Amino acid sequence: MPTKTLQVPTPDGQADAFAAFPDRGEPHPGVLLYTDAFGLRPELERKARALAEHGYYVLVPNLYYRHGPAPVTELPEHIGEEIRPAVIALLMPLLETHTAERIVRDADAYLGFLATRPEVSAGPAAVVGYCIGAALAMRTAAAHPDQVAAVAGFHPGFLVTDAPDSPHRLVPELTAQVHLGLAENDMSPEAIGALDQALDAAGVDYAIEIYPGTVHGYTMSDTDAFSPSASQRHWDRLLPLLGRALAGG
Repeated sequence: MPTKTLQVPTPDGQADAFAAFPDRGEPHPGVLLYTDAFGLRPELERKARALAEHGYYVLVPNLYYRHGPAPVTELPEHIGEEIRPAVIALLMPLLETHTAERIVRDADAYLGFLATRPEVSAGPAAVVGYCIGAALAMRTAAAHPDQVAAVAGFHPGFLVTDAPDSPHRLVPELTAQVHLGLAENDMSPEAIGALDQALDAAGVDYAIEIYPGTVHGYTMSDTDAFSPSASQRHWDRLLPLLGRALAGG
């Protein structure tokens, strides 16, 4: 499985990124993969490789590139509950600077980069996000309805907020198919209802599913939240979505 560490030009500099893709000498559909709050690390590289094995070119950018190359803060091999609060405390100031405007500027660059790669086939891409990355995925798809055919978000965060530009308020712009796989306590019933209502009103082809017996972060094998069965369920939902939405997937 070929992999590369890349530099993606953006309006604010160079974003370091990881890419994985099949070694078949032909182009494949592109997938932009947004990390969770802990950022680009071996766990996300493993996910990119696993997805690439199914016939996709997967780009995983460093969300925090403005603050340095990944990892921007030292991470243990396993992010246990005893250290999680300290790591989040270090990363939260960086997340707070990652405004909606920056997210959209970066998305322009990432999707543009995918469109120029010889390994990537013509046509729309998919965007996948974990944790905070799910909100980034929704913003990306809403900003680029002609370039994004599928959105998947797992154990998402910040999809429904009081902000005027909350991701759930952007769904009228979506043309992508959407799957959201929630942990049991990711969103309140009221927030899920607001998101359902917005997606229904916009006529989006979507599914929101609560994965039973899960906590936030269930796909991440380098954390205490990991659930092997829920992680498998996420692949069982993600791969058919991409197969339906992406030509040649």
